[in-house]
Amino acid sequence: MATLVLTTVGTMIGGPIGGAVGAVFGSLIDTKLLAPKGRQGARLSQLAVQTSSYGSAIPRLFGTLRVAGTVIWATDLREAQHRSGGGKGAPKTTSYSYSASFAVALSGRPIRGVKRIWADGKLLRGEAGDWKSQTGYRLHTGGEDQPVDPLIASAEGVSHTPAYRGMAYAVFEDFQLADYGNHIPSLTFEVEADAGPVSLGMIAHTLSDGDAGGAVQATLGGFAAAGDSIRGVLQDLAEAVPLVIADDGERLILSDGEAEALAIGGLVGGEERPRIERRAAGTLPDEIALGYFEPARDYQAGLQRARRAGPGRRAEGIDIAAALDASAAKALAEARLARDWAERTTAEVSLSWRALALRPGEAVTLPGRGERWRIVETTLEAMRLRLSLVASMPASGLLPPASAGRPVADADLVHGATQLVPFELPSVEDALPAGPRLWIAAAGTSPGWRRAELMVSLDGGTSWQAIGATAAPAVTGSATSVLTAGQAALRDDASRLDVTLLHDGMELVGRQDIARAAEANLALVGDELIQFAQAVRIRPGQWRLRGLLRGRRGTEWAMAGHQPGERFVLIDRPALTSWDPPASALGAMLRVQAAGVGDAVPAIAELGLRGAAIEPPAPVHLRARRRADGGVGIVWTRRSRAGWTWIDGDDVALGETAERYRLTVSAPGGRGRSVELAAPAFDYDAAAQTADGIASGAVLSFVIRQQGSLGVLSAPATTIVN
Repeated sequence: MATLVLTTVGTMIGGPIGGAVGAVFGSLIDTKLLAPKGRQGARLSQLAVQTSSYGSAIPRLFGTLRVAGTVIWATDLREAQHRSGGGKGAPKTTSYSYSASFAVALSGRPIRGVKRIWADGKLLRGEAGDWKSQTGYRLHTGGEDQPVDPLIASAEGVSHTPAYRGMAYAVFEDFQLADYGNHIPSLTFEVEADAGPVSLGMIAHTLSDGDAGGAVQATLGGFAAAGDSIRGVLQDLAEAVPLVIADDGERLILSDGEAEALAIGGLVGGEERPRIERRAAGTLPDEIALGYFEPARDYQAGLQRARRAGPGRRAEGIDIAAALDASAAKALAEARLARDWAERTTAEVSLSWRALALRPGEAVTLPGRGERWRIVETTLEAMRLRLSLVASMPASGLLPPASAGRPVADADLVHGATQLVPFELPSVEDALPAGPRLWIAAAGTSPGWRRAELMVSLDGGTSWQAIGATAAPAVTGSATSVLTAGQAALRDDASRLDVTLLHDGMELVGRQDIARAAEANLALVGDELIQFAQAVRIRPGQWRLRGLLRGRRGTEWAMAGHQPGERFVLIDRPALTSWDPPASALGAMLRVQAAGVGDAVPAIAELGLRGAAIEPPAPVHLRARRRADGGVGIVWTRRSRAGWTWIDGDDVALGETAERYRLTVSAPGGRGRSVELAAPAFDYDAAAQTADGIASGAVLSFVIRQQGSLGVLSAPATTIVN
């Protein structure tokens, strides 16, 4: 039985790739190493796609390889609610976030560790061990003393939780799913099972518990072995790697077929000549396509081809679940194609019984011929030993030039600490806010920053309220030059503003249509909103802005008093988070806290809430005239926080529940009065001035503020009457 089975296996493994398993192996090798005929080895696609099917094979990993693994345990999704809004006239908004806990089997033998991890193709854990999304994580490396995982035990019970000794697996606890569409992403892991490349002999020795091995020169950067026996593993390896398998009577010996050939001329009977046959060229491939894993492309699947000149195109594809560089993979494809064509020639020769020491897998030379031949099968009959041979050729040892292809790797950027900028803005949306609105810009000190969880406190930090997550990274920094006082009527092409952004990964882009687009290149500098037409990078992380429109959306009051180092925020609404505090918080000091995966401690910033979103813009076009009777008449033009894009030429909508103004008039010595008005005009006659103790003809100062719906006053508009 051993002869028949092992002859067949020898043909399968040794055929076109240089390996041979003899017909005289012992029963130990027959039953322990090469039977039963089970599953084939791991396919590339199986290692790249995560599974959770019962009975899925767990590959045994060697070297370093990227694998998806198999989900072996998971909880239901955990839902968390976040309520925000609810200010006067605005409904509360409820948002939901989800997390999950699960375990993923990685290797059927112990490993050293896990390096990078990808989720849906994007980096989840970087080379430095930094996380790009929030999750708890534990790695069990598969040792024989491996403990039970505490999370799984708490959910399933200690008595129902295996320790999975001998199997490496990773546990994720409260994995936040917001970055992945609220579903558990497909994960892949860069697993380091052994340090450095591994030899084929070491792989065979480990998998066979010492019953196979050898001094094979070929090494692999990583390899995934799968199947019920070593049979499938050897088949996978021998399909691609030059490999000769021989039997020394006790164990399988692997070699690369480079041993010196034995001349058997003296053993050939004189009455018999070797019988030589050659297969037709049309039965052989003239192209070999080798699939493998490419380390230079983050261990993604690669393909290298070897072609032979000819009119046809008979292609054969093979896969090896191994990590190889492009040149090594190309060399294997070339060698496989060359061996296929060399081994088209076979021979049979009859020898004396004295040649019984010859075993399948050994190399020989025939009398009168210079080729090397490899013994595929031996048969003893009537005291004659018949050898079945196949022509063999030594490996060239050369690595042909090859390209791994263009990398499509997700940049491995450290998340960095969160930088937090809370601020208020005049109305920048079509629908007017009914209450105060807080805007939050957040980014990181590194381009790898993604997001952070936000909380606010209205009582000085005694209690905190979750308000969800930050938006996309905002473009923020600080001004390194000081804006001079200006005016809001014309474009300023003389002034410039230099800003330093958080890191060099942030960019500013010029736009010449800023006068026509109210939000084009809108930026907050201190408390002033500007627009800029030109942005020039003057050095890494530093930009110079020119072509400025000043005091946008009613912030002309902030054009004076700029300071070096004040905040700079690009107003790009998709990159900003908004939250509506209650109206009762007006005038209070708010604390905002952000915690991202790169923050050892949360980032905290404070802001005094003045209600800029519901603050009307200051009145304009004040016109005051002293009459001959000593009275003073003053009129002005109202503005509206709803009128920034008003283009039909008619009067802009009021934007408030009622039109109201607060006017204060004063004279030297502190005399004067304050009045509430419902129209943009006031007459201060001589009698009223006398009643207020103001001398006839005294210099008068008028200060006018429009009053918003919640009593918030605009910035002052002033004029003096001599």
